[in-house]
Amino acid sequence: MLFYLTALLVIIADQGAKWLVRSNMLLGETIPVWSGRLQFTYYENSGAAFSSFQGFGQYFAIVAVVFVAAVFYYRHKGELRGPLLEAASGLLVGGAVGNAIDRVIYRQVTDFLVFGSRGGIMNLADLAINAGGLLVVLHLLKEPLKRVLARR
Repeated sequence: MLFYLTALLVIIADQGAKWLVRSNMLLGETIPVWSGRLQFTYYENSGAAFSSFQGFGQYFAIVAVVFVAAVFYYRHKGELRGPLLEAASGLLVGGAVGNAIDRVIYRQVTDFLVFGSRGGIMNLADLAINAGGLLVVLHLLKEPLKRVLARR
């Protein structure tokens, strides 16, 4: 249940935030939020991460579908169990679906979050994907860390 709830909340929050940005900001407009640490800048990315592969973003919707299918396959096999992997896979799937929705409907992804003066621009789906990836890394490190700590 944690997987489905997490994925659904990510999709709703991501699509809601993107709708608010598209509805209330002009393309290229910047709104400082937190004294230089965070700003909203409305940008449409027709590529992938770091604005690479501009114009080929719709192909990444296919990658997202394959990724989501793989997660469901491994969940069905029982490979993705436990709260950490449930949350991680929910964040990853929610983020992939959130950006895929943009790619299919708009042929580009709405980005708007800029952290710091040198940060890239991203959206809530990207943050969810990053958080999900970190949780997967934590899961992978959990057993080796337990063994190291047990030796002490």
